[in-house]
Amino acid sequence: MNESKIKLTKLEKYWILYDVGNSAFILLVSTIIPIYFKNIAMSNGISAANSTAYWSYAISISTLVVAILGPILGTLADTKGYKKPLFILFLMLGVLGCAALSLPFSWIAFLTVFVFAKVGISGSFIFYDSMLSDITTDDKMDYLSSLGYAWGYIGSCIPFTISLILILFADKLNISTTFATSIAFILNSAWWFIITIPLLRNYNQIHYIEVKKHAMMKAFKRLWDVFKDIKNQKEIFTYLLAFFFYIDGVYTIIEMATSYGKDVGIGDNDLLLALLLTQVVAFPFAIIFGRLSKKFKTKNLINVCIIGYFLIALFALQLDKTWEFWFLAVCVAIFQGGIQAFSRSYFAKIIPKEKSSEYFGLYDIFGKGASFIGALLMGISTQISGNSKTGVAFIGVMFIIGFIVFQRAVKIGSTKN
Repeated sequence: MNESKIKLTKLEKYWILYDVGNSAFILLVSTIIPIYFKNIAMSNGISAANSTAYWSYAISISTLVVAILGPILGTLADTKGYKKPLFILFLMLGVLGCAALSLPFSWIAFLTVFVFAKVGISGSFIFYDSMLSDITTDDKMDYLSSLGYAWGYIGSCIPFTISLILILFADKLNISTTFATSIAFILNSAWWFIITIPLLRNYNQIHYIEVKKHAMMKAFKRLWDVFKDIKNQKEIFTYLLAFFFYIDGVYTIIEMATSYGKDVGIGDNDLLLALLLTQVVAFPFAIIFGRLSKKFKTKNLINVCIIGYFLIALFALQLDKTWEFWFLAVCVAIFQGGIQAFSRSYFAKIIPKEKSSEYFGLYDIFGKGASFIGALLMGISTQISGNSKTGVAFIGVMFIIGFIVFQRAVKIGSTKN
């Protein structure tokens, strides 16, 4: 299909809008929130290394919660009439959690509220990603998935830029930096919710399993059947294993970039502006990768992205200058949208559509499990060595393992087909 002739339906556009909405919070998680937390923690006598470790542990806890709940909720969501309500539940947990971060908490309470907000957004992705098979067709999945990330990157820049102006020019506005940051949290939560309204009003579940009663009990039984059956679906299982390893590095880099940059001496303003640049650069490259999916096989594009991220991890090991962080931010932007979009669409195409939420629940286990381990390794290695660079070395190894296992998954898939 020629991408120039692709016309998106209204529902496909509304689905993309959720990426635009939630990306505002995701950008906060990788920029303003960790800086704000580290400043609170360090003002209470906590060292830079320990504050990075505590931030890592908070991310690990939130991802572990979703990894445990994901497959259960995903399986339940495949039941007729359940996907949208569950999506709304986790959406509101994330939105309200983001807004609640504006309250004057201690550093421990702030981390606790952050965990709830992070569980909300991560849980919503289980249902949002699985909507892909209801929203579009197989031949448009790569392109639509890429567009979601692309518009998410550039769209999130709107509330983020306003937030950044408030924080950087707080003195000139005669408000404190703390108050400016509180306004930013409320602004981004409102943006997230309002942008999502069109999807909430128009989405209807098409692929589902009909269950007239005892939906929860039957969901557990279906989940057990999926776990038993997954060992016989070698392509899906091997792909999930590969995804676990390589996405570990991706998520950890996204979530820990600001803390890592601050530890190696990058100033707050440079951190925020460099990561804003990441969003701007990621927008055209996500679209470029979407178009490349019409000319090259998805597996080859995933390979390119994994290799790109491995080289990024190697470069980060010696990072100690501001310009290097800016350069790293651009490099991350080039591959970030592609690897996330193609991972999502590749998986959506190899699983049974009527069980999409069940399988995306498993997808979330492997993705969130990877994020949990990556952040945990980063935290532990940083506390033991007193240097964040030790954790980056672990990330590089994960990319190597992920690349090797992915080749095996592709081979199994080609043999089956």
